Amino acid sequence: MSTNTFHPAEDTLRRVPAVGAPKSWPTVRPQVQLTTTVAKELVHRAALAEVLLTGQERYDDDRFGVTAQWPRCHSFYAPVAGNHDPLLAAETIRQIGFLLPHTQYGVPLGHHFLLRTFSFSVDPEHLRVGHAPADLDIDVAFSDVRTRRDAHLGARYDTVIRRAGETVATGGISYTCITPPAYRRLRGDRGHLQTPLTAPVPPQSVGRMSPTDVVLSPIGTDDRWQLRVDTRHPVLFDHPVDHVPGMLLIEAARQATTAVLGHSSGVIPVQVESEHYRYVELDAPCFIRAQRLPADARGERVEVTGEQDGQEMFRTTITAVPATP
Repeated sequence: MSTNTFHPAEDTLRRVPAVGAPKSWPTVRPQVQLTTTVAKELVHRAALAEVLLTGQERYDDDRFGVTAQWPRCHSFYAPVAGNHDPLLAAETIRQIGFLLPHTQYGVPLGHHFLLRTFSFSVDPEHLRVGHAPADLDIDVAFSDVRTRRDAHLGARYDTVIRRAGETVATGGISYTCITPPAYRRLRGDRGHLQTPLTAPVPPQSVGRMSPTDVVLSPIGTDDRWQLRVDTRHPVLFDHPVDHVPGMLLIEAARQATTAVLGHSSGVIPVQVESEHYRYVELDAPCFIRAQRLPADARGERVEVTGEQDGQEMFRTTITAVPATP
């Protein structure tokens, strides 16, 4: 940003005294609230640019308030037909599931989280990108909180995301916490190898502009693909992990839905319901299948499943509407 495009208002920031300045100069008292993101480690992110949450407060034992901000543009979750990408809501909800267990329920950094269920819905009317980033206020309620000898084992939480007082999204996640020793026993020697990177389907067929952001590879059928796993992707693989991240699987379901519905302008997922049964491994191909379901009042519906080594790994149902400017 050039110095001639941004100037703090003179009545909000007072001059900072230099060394040796007269003692009569006033103490600096900023009259504006200063905002920053939460620590990136608390939301399991390596890049500061990927942190969406900006604050938190506790209302009672299991109810919290969280604040967040969505950028006007994102390197991966880019605007869709002038709307914030609904998967920004998904990523916001996901980050809450790390922040609050760490800061409010005593889960140490280094513990692992196993995603069980993940659902969210958005109101496209309140997704429009404005002339400034979208500041969000989020109510969070935890339930089914499980403990053993004061250790937090897991829970479910539900969120309501508001923008300027209007509900823009709702959603919830259920998860299990795993200690590092238990995680090593669970994982064994998995995660040290990965399958070769496969070719992408045409980006426009899945609502993408760049081949590097495509997570599906063609296998010769219109409703089935191989999951394309690029561990060098700076957002989907923000840091090294030993399995396929859950947000990559949600993106695969979104891209498969886009391909099956065939809208040239792309689609906006307005509701997503996902169940995850086991970790998707990096060292074996995972196959994605999409099947159209009867539409409902909110839009067209597609069921997407992931299969690896003959086992169903996850199942996601997406309700979507065409993306219109």
